Amino acid sequence: VQLQASGGGLVQAGGSLRLSCTASGDIFSVNNMGWYRQAPGKQRELVAYITSSGTPIYTESVKGRFAISKDNAWRRVDLQMNSLKSEDTAVYFCNVESFGRDGVLVASWGHGTQVTVSS
Repeated sequence: VQLQASGGGLVQAGGSLRLSCTASGDIFSVNNMGWYRQAPGKQRELVAYITSSGTPIYTESVKGRFAISKDNAWRRVDLQMNSLKSEDTAVYFCNVESFGRDGVLVASWGHGTQVTVSS
């Protein structure tokens, strides 16, 4: 499975950015799709994901500010980030858990995309 992420950049505090991630390859079905982030000197943390039933889940610090969405084919996941804060600065990673045609569950990661919020 290959993931292609885009949309990072530099934005002032209070601004918005939209991240997109497109999945391709041996995907029979998707278990969940989401975004993680890793700030300098910190561990990678979950930001948001969509479950197989379509339910969005958010980490507490982004609730009300970020919105995750996907396409009907479960091949694209977007993260709309509003009211950005300096503490949102991190490298953001797309993550997809999917079943291949062989029934094996695979967790795939996209390359990171830098989000920098200036105060």
